[in-house]
Amino acid sequence: MASEGKNLIGVDIGSSSIKVCEIKEGRRGARTITRFGFHPLPAETIVDGHIINSSAVVEGLEMLFAKSKRRNVALRASGHGVIIKKIAMPLMTAAELQEQINWEAEQHIPFDLEEVHVDYEVLHERTEHGQMDVLLVAAKKEEITDLTNLAMEARLRPMVVDLDAFTVQNVFETGYGAAASDETSVLVHCGAATTTVNILADGTTAFTRDIANGGNAITEEIQRQLGIGREEAESYKCGGEGRGIVPREVPEIVNQAVDQLAGEIQRSLDFYLATSGDRDLNRICLSGGTANIQALVDILQGRTQVPVEVLDPTRVADVDEKALADLQGRTAQAVVSVGLALRKERERH
Repeated sequence: MASEGKNLIGVDIGSSSIKVCEIKEGRRGARTITRFGFHPLPAETIVDGHIINSSAVVEGLEMLFAKSKRRNVALRASGHGVIIKKIAMPLMTAAELQEQINWEAEQHIPFDLEEVHVDYEVLHERTEHGQMDVLLVAAKKEEITDLTNLAMEARLRPMVVDLDAFTVQNVFETGYGAAASDETSVLVHCGAATTTVNILADGTTAFTRDIANGGNAITEEIQRQLGIGREEAESYKCGGEGRGIVPREVPEIVNQAVDQLAGEIQRSLDFYLATSGDRDLNRICLSGGTANIQALVDILQGRTQVPVEVLDPTRVADVDEKALADLQGRTAQAVVSVGLALRKERERH
């Protein structure tokens, strides 16, 4: 993929907050993260991937861009309106594939093709079997339109819409070097409402899955068991944050909720191993706000017996002083916005 022009500003509109990242690329490809912005959103702003409270999102974007002259942005889509499938097809030319892809999409995508944007990429050509692996992606037009309209309401210019799984993969490949060709790495992005699993084997996507469970479930469990409000439960989950002593029941509640999430991630990994013929996983990299909960790292590592680390997006670039201060304690949450900020104004696949 050749890219030209300036880097786009990465805008990650999540269900609990908006994250914005700007990367400047100098001569000889040296990169610097020059800005990171974070704006919390009120509860129920985004429910099941649908934006319910659009004015809160527009207001947040306007605040984050108040001092910015640059308005060209990359956004991300996720949730039920997005389907990612790896399919095997007979070996064919690019022109034949373009003709054939809609027919394939009809077989594999549970939406009417009129309602979705379809994109695809050839992952591997297995000439000895006369086959190739193709990654098929579909996103609901309505959801993409809602997202881009919101950005435009905040006077932004959306140039690219990328998917959660691929933005995290972008950070991993750029910051950690293309994963060793014989390695299988698992990228797990744990947001507030959804957890996305993307397994990379030999440097390409081999399996993806969305799990409808994330950080909110942990907060809700603390609320339920202690009979307290959402904000208080959220601060206890994050270790107190200025609310004094955390009740002693909290770590146990967090562990129970985290164990459930880790169990669902483990089931996805077991399914992949059982169906792919891959023997072992080399590492699991966590990102998203929920990755800050140490119990998730420990429990997932205990369950899977695979080394687990938190993905560090600052490995893709130097970080200037102001951005470093703003990123403090939020690097795991910044991953998607950093991945989006690596995209360029003019890209040719």
